[in-house]
Amino acid sequence: MPQLVFQMSLATDSPVHSSSSGDFAAFLDAELDSISSDSSPNEEEVNDEFNSDSSDSSPNEEAENDSEIESQRIKRCRVETVENIEDPKGSTSHGSLEQNLVSSSKDACTHPGSFGDMCILCGQMLNEETGGVTFGYIHKGLRLGNDEIVRLRRTDMKNLLRQKKLYLVLDLDHTLLNSTRLMHITLEEEYLYSQIDSLQDVSKGSLFKLDFLQMMTRLRPFVRMFLKEASQMFEMYIYTMGDRAYAMEMAKLLDPRREYFDARVISRDDGTQRHQKGLDIVLGQENAVLILDDTETAWTKHKGNLILMERYHFFASSCHQFGFNCKSLSELKSDESDRDGALASVLKVLRKIHHMFFDELVDNLDDRDVRQVLKIVRKDVLKGCKIVFTRVFPTQFQADNHHLWKMAEQLGATCSRDLDTSVTHVVSQDAGTEKSRWALKNKKFLVHPRWIEAANYLWQRQPEENFPVNQPKNH
Repeated sequence: MPQLVFQMSLATDSPVHSSSSGDFAAFLDAELDSISSDSSPNEEEVNDEFNSDSSDSSPNEEAENDSEIESQRIKRCRVETVENIEDPKGSTSHGSLEQNLVSSSKDACTHPGSFGDMCILCGQMLNEETGGVTFGYIHKGLRLGNDEIVRLRRTDMKNLLRQKKLYLVLDLDHTLLNSTRLMHITLEEEYLYSQIDSLQDVSKGSLFKLDFLQMMTRLRPFVRMFLKEASQMFEMYIYTMGDRAYAMEMAKLLDPRREYFDARVISRDDGTQRHQKGLDIVLGQENAVLILDDTETAWTKHKGNLILMERYHFFASSCHQFGFNCKSLSELKSDESDRDGALASVLKVLRKIHHMFFDELVDNLDDRDVRQVLKIVRKDVLKGCKIVFTRVFPTQFQADNHHLWKMAEQLGATCSRDLDTSVTHVVSQDAGTEKSRWALKNKKFLVHPRWIEAANYLWQRQPEENFPVNQPKNH
């Protein structure tokens, strides 16, 4: 029996990249056409299953016509069955699918996945949980077994590497955009209502009012150029903790022509762990996936793939959500820079990683790991810096366990508890400490802890003079 429906790579010409059952049915019809044209006189099992002969098996024209009619009838039956999976009251039953599709080979089928309760390969009804992962964002009811997921990832990986592409998973809120409820708009933000862009052509706008969601959304500056440039290097996914309706609407704003994401929009409804994101529902091998997100705790199992983004707080409600008492960008009637903002900075990092992965590493392409490249690029940021901290960590706190200490080391700096001539930076919140005074006396850099955080977000050593340390109050 030929591998009819899903024993193929779920690549760009497959249902993975289609969110509608109509598209899937059309794909299935094309698959069956291909099978019919490829069959040969020696494939007796195939001919028996289709109740027809191949086009070359008989000189009798009438038999050929009968065969073609029967083949078309079987095809229609299959397509209708797939379309009716979500409607058990449909005109085509699961029983008729088994009768028409399943031969004795079904006993040997490994059941690589299912639509509802039906095996996607042999059509057999599966009464028990078969394991694997549900890929509802690809097509409702689709579940793939673990072995099939491994096979598809391996196949898709080979296709992408030939195109010199990797995978990029993008968070929405505070990474690519910022949204607020209309009821949370402050008096200082009401001027925004006069600046709303049209939903008729969202590609030309950046501020949108979505009445049916009772929301206002601001796209992060540079996001359209970012997506355009990144799409040349990566196959991209959206992955948000928002619900599916919200995720799809944001995808329409970011990608109105479906050039970048297609059906690769994952919401919290698709996740396998509550309050966590995971690469188990991404059809990409982990050694070729990069993640952009503002929340590290969402990716506890994949920190090696993560590029942490500086949060985008355009609306006041966003600042309040994270406990900031300062005015928001909207209240200040300001915004991030297109040229020097977070997305422009991280695009440079992505270019560097992509170039190193494909053009600088010497080992076999299949053995390369983007996580190792990420570590190398990160360690270049503060390379050559030796840091001592003072008045930064709580008393009795184990210094090398503090996130700033670890962050500095990940950026390539050397951290020390002791002062010596090799120290380049003293990091402090108080210029009156003994170590702070030593730094000033010995003409070392005295910087605020935000200097390390800025380097971490912008992937570049920042000018020390932009991060001064406060003088003691009685100075």
